[in-house]
Amino acid sequence: MQNEDDVRSLAKIIELLRAVSILIAIIHIYWFCYEAVQVGNINVGVVDKILLNFQKTTGLFSNPLWTKLICLLFIALSCLGTRGVKAEKITWIRINIFLIAGIVFFFFNGWILKLALPLLSQTSLYIFTIFVGYFFLLKAGLWMSRLLKNNLMKDVFNSENESFMQETQLMENEYSINLSTRFQYKGKLHEGWINVVNPFRASIVLGTPGSGKS
Repeated sequence: MQNEDDVRSLAKIIELLRAVSILIAIIHIYWFCYEAVQVGNINVGVVDKILLNFQKTTGLFSNPLWTKLICLLFIALSCLGTRGVKAEKITWIRINIFLIAGIVFFFFNGWILKLALPLLSQTSLYIFTIFVGYFFLLKAGLWMSRLLKNNLMKDVFNSENESFMQETQLMENEYSINLSTRFQYKGKLHEGWINVVNPFRASIVLGTPGSGKS
């Protein structure tokens, strides 16, 4: 039950981080495409005042790069908590392609605002590249997170650390009971023996959890 609650809490945090990243992208568009916002009469006075005060205090909008970097930071944080199974199609080559495409679309689109195009076309193209870049960066981050977690968790059940060297020598006499075994140690499969050399006496199997009693 506790584990389910933790998963739900993590999912909510991821959703919040992703929502913040989208909000920052929208704020970026609102500020740097403000002329189109005014023409469309969709500017909000309260929002304008808040952003202007923010600019005076922090200088956040002095360069388009700052808001984009903050947006990227929240995308990355939201990807860190991603859970999922590695798919066969996820490869580093594919991740790099999406990552490079995302960086190009998201960060290197400032020249669009300087094109001699109608204001609506110019703004629409800029917004399109922002969200295409956002999608590519998010996808690359999700795949990267899944791939890294998969690589770091090859020994999910900690089998390697719990393995130990067992008896490999056959000890036999006319009354002995000898059971052949197979065990893994240091990544290799070994043949072993359980030797009960005196079955007339009582036998008991003791051991801590994970010691190989079964």
